[in-house]
Amino acid sequence: MLGLSFLLLTGPVSSASTLRCGSDLVSLDDHTGEVQNKCGEPLSRDFIGYRVIVGYYGERSEVQIEEWAYGPRNGMYNYLRFEGNRLVKIESKRGN
Repeated sequence: MLGLSFLLLTGPVSSASTLRCGSDLVSLDDHTGEVQNKCGEPLSRDFIGYRVIVGYYGERSEVQIEEWAYGPRNGMYNYLRFEGNRLVKIESKRGN
């Protein structure tokens, strides 16, 4: 919850499809393991909940949703959202 509270208290948000971690680049659809190998251990990891996926034939499955925070890097915090261990959203926010 601390990570979510911090997110609400900082400045404007911008979205991107890639994030530079040193000389590496992470992109949407990367696995959690790939991101951690390239960016290191996150500042925080927040469990958000589950999302139900309904398949073509009506079969249902649940995927876990997590948000990882990195930063500050040059005054910016980066928030990465994973669904089912896949990166689905990258947001950058300037800290106060």
